[in-house]
Amino acid sequence: MSVKEKVEELILPILQDLGYELVEVTYQKQHDAMHLTVYIDCDKPGGVSLDDTEIVANAIDQPLDDLDPTGGESFVLNVSSPGLDRPLKTERDYQKKMGTEIEVALYKPLAGAKKHIGTLLSYENGMISLKTKEGELKIETKDIAVAKPYITF
Repeated sequence: MSVKEKVEELILPILQDLGYELVEVTYQKQHDAMHLTVYIDCDKPGGVSLDDTEIVANAIDQPLDDLDPTGGESFVLNVSSPGLDRPLKTERDYQKKMGTEIEVALYKPLAGAKKHIGTLLSYENGMISLKTKEGELKIETKDIAVAKPYITF
């Protein structure tokens, strides 16, 4: 079992008990040190706060030390929100963005383009419905390279 899998298995119930969603765990080298990064999300208005990341870091720090998922190798623990432009990967990700504008990049062209921006209307059985300027598109998620919130400033 990989470090990532060990960590996910350990912390998932802890996060659920605290009311957080585990989005992703990464374990990679950055600036000459190994970094274990836990991305969390929650349903409260405003999303994940700095206080939330501190609560989670404190809750998982000792269990991680006890588990020793890296076999004695030191690492830096980071807890973070997934960010505003996090790619949509799961059904829950799409459901949370229903009615908002998203940007979809496809593996191959659909309706003459590989990139579409529009309002996410639905997600059902691995298919999204997107309202674009050109009309409504039905796109299978297996054909999506990346889908993410469309952010304008």
